[in-house]
Amino acid sequence: MRKYVDLDPDTMDVIAAHSGELTIPPKHIILHEGSPSDKVHFIVSGTARSYYTDFSGKTVTWSFHFNNEASNSRNLFAVDYRAFLNNQPSSVTIETLSEVNAITFSKAQVTYLIEKSLIYERWMRKLNENAFMQMYDRAFTLLTMAATERYNKLVNEEPHLLQMFSNYYVASYLGIAPQSLSRIRSQH
Repeated sequence: MRKYVDLDPDTMDVIAAHSGELTIPPKHIILHEGSPSDKVHFIVSGTARSYYTDFSGKTVTWSFHFNNEASNSRNLFAVDYRAFLNNQPSSVTIETLSEVNAITFSKAQVTYLIEKSLIYERWMRKLNENAFMQMYDRAFTLLTMAATERYNKLVNEEPHLLQMFSNYYVASYLGIAPQSLSRIRSQH
């Protein structure tokens, strides 16, 4: 939080009183596609992924969730935020890939903190702006770049993802088959 806002002891106490710490085992589903998205998970340690099932029944990795200083996309909440905001069923499933330690906020807690703490509201606005830019970039990349260009962009901007996640998940994230990822990697 300190990256975006100055925290005073009173604000830290209010946030601590309106959130919870959670340890989640590996391969645990935090959120099921089609279920209400009523919790936000801020990952302190561990890894998770968001995925959806496309029209052909194939699962596609939409996002990775972790907290790593090297990453452009660190500190994003593990949540289907659109569903969270609109009280609609989730479009994605969120699964832990390792043990995850997270700070969790319910929808009621988020609402309370936004209404009661200007600092929390400012932090959420900055996180939302960052998340919007990341998701816009992700969608734009998928829509406008060829597979090799998407891979090169990943290597240039987020090379650690190749070490953190399996080839299957990375290929899915890039919108290509694992065999295509192997072929593209062998050409570089």
